[in-house]
Amino acid sequence: MTQTTSSTLASRIGAGIAVVVVAVTFFSLGIWQLDRAAALKASLVTATTVNPTIVPLESIATANSTLNPQAINRMVSVSGRYVADFKAPGQTDGAGATNDWEVGLLQVGSNEGILVVRGLWSERQLNSGVQASTLVSVNGQLCAHQDSDHANNSTGIISRLDSAVIVGSTNLDLFDGYILATSEKEGGIDLARVRLNPEKLVSRIPGFYWQHLSYVVIWWLMAGVVLYLPFYRRKVDL
Repeated sequence: MTQTTSSTLASRIGAGIAVVVVAVTFFSLGIWQLDRAAALKASLVTATTVNPTIVPLESIATANSTLNPQAINRMVSVSGRYVADFKAPGQTDGAGATNDWEVGLLQVGSNEGILVVRGLWSERQLNSGVQASTLVSVNGQLCAHQDSDHANNSTGIISRLDSAVIVGSTNLDLFDGYILATSEKEGGIDLARVRLNPEKLVSRIPGFYWQHLSYVVIWWLMAGVVLYLPFYRRKVDL
């Protein structure tokens, strides 16, 4: 009899521990979902807000490091020399216009580089006097790298605006993201050409804010159900 009682008690304790573990797991998932909702809300603000204050690129970004979310959409300034020129086919700007873009690899200092969207590929000859020895000052919007390919990589062509696609073709330490140039100056003189509108940025966290909040409710409701079930079973047994 004593052995049976001990076995029953151990079984109940084990079941109780399992219930608590499952409930805590569901509650933790709710906390995680709540954090995701907060991160999504913050990222939406970052993705749609442009700080007009121009800051040096090196003050908010570091080569060979992932771009800090707070640096995305900041207006930056940087000086360097263009050491390569690429065609980026099928790019769409914020106004919805799709064109081929000219993208230069700007060497910053002695061993760093960043991609700069200079303008339309069809207008590249307007600044044909800019050589690798020419020091150019660039102002523009710092954007996150693209995730989707718009073409195939080949000589002189990049599939997307992402320094990762040119790592094998340069020895420079590359900055993440790219600069959408609003102006370029050589010796204090503007390099005149059509500048492009920035594409509309969206949050990289999937889902919608209220969707995440609804999942929070579901996870916590499930935690409540798990905790209530043992008491319900006792009522049924009685």
